[in-house]
Amino acid sequence: MNRITLSGIGVEIPAATITNEELVASFNSWVDAENERRALAGLEPPLAKSDSDFITHASGVRSRHVYEREGILDPTRMTPRIPPRPDEELSVEAEFGLAAARRALDHAGLEGGDIDMVICAASHQQRPYPALAIEIQNAIGARGAGFDMNLGCSSAAAALHVATGLVRSGAQRRVLIVTPEIITGHLNFRDRQTHFIFGDAAVAMVVERLEPDETRPGRFELLDTRSWTQFSNSIRTNFGFLLRSGQENTSVIEMEGNMIKQVGNRVFKEVTVAGHRFIVDFLADHDLTPHDVRRFWLHQANARMNAMILKLAFGKDVGQDRAPMVLDRLGNTAAAGAIVALKEHHEDMRRGDLGLICAFGAGYSIGAALLRMM
Repeated sequence: MNRITLSGIGVEIPAATITNEELVASFNSWVDAENERRALAGLEPPLAKSDSDFITHASGVRSRHVYEREGILDPTRMTPRIPPRPDEELSVEAEFGLAAARRALDHAGLEGGDIDMVICAASHQQRPYPALAIEIQNAIGARGAGFDMNLGCSSAAAALHVATGLVRSGAQRRVLIVTPEIITGHLNFRDRQTHFIFGDAAVAMVVERLEPDETRPGRFELLDTRSWTQFSNSIRTNFGFLLRSGQENTSVIEMEGNMIKQVGNRVFKEVTVAGHRFIVDFLADHDLTPHDVRRFWLHQANARMNAMILKLAFGKDVGQDRAPMVLDRLGNTAAAGAIVALKEHHEDMRRGDLGLICAFGAGYSIGAALLRMM
């Protein structure tokens, strides 16, 4: 069985930002207009407004980067304005992922032709087919094959699990994982439970075979990966190809009720317990405890959740040095978040230091990768 390295990491963060205050002003403006309409129609109770301080307390998010800002803050629209492209042009999501992919290839010192498989793993894909992975494969000039996969916010970690198995077994030599997350295109900015949570980002990783005695200073060896799932409806989207078939007016697809929705309190409690247990058990299988791990790059969904998971694991509060956060300025970037944290917070690690990527997502799903600095 081959040894594996994570030889390249690439991140693309869009320039546009939206603060909590801007988002709340837009949401509350819509609520005022909607409550006036509901009162005239005799609908009760009125909708509650949002609050910037509540958002920061509940999630840790203070701002988010978005692929396209125009349209999101317009109370009459509240969705980004991203025009469709002709089929002959590179698709929006493939282009976003391609930017991160090229950074990962540069970091690994590779070219597209060195890659023999591309996996596009994200919580939302722009279309079912042709696979975005194949479009990216074509754009970089990679060999072999490509496919898309989705496991919610655990998608990148699950792809690491798949890629590591393929390279370790010898089925592939170099796998490029691309995770372009344009969550704002599917987010219901009129849902008080979720309107503030997400931001956009793209990441990419190169998983590559090592020779038996090879070492690459400054890079990670992938020691092990793991995935876990358990069915839950607490985080869900019902948007899909059968939606049109269930509606009387087939010329218009009704989005209300079919975008991202979640039962926040239930998700917090259940994922905190499951995440803690998963991390402890995974490390124990390697005769390790959380105290043996220099750094944790956890899913960037909720600062309080991550703090609680690590407090359960360590028996005390754990600071930013042990488990860095990026969601305060980026929001929840779904499957990209833990990899952004990894990219931004690893260069101070020393040879032999252990690190753990761990992401939690809809499903429920959890994915992890145990790394050692070479």
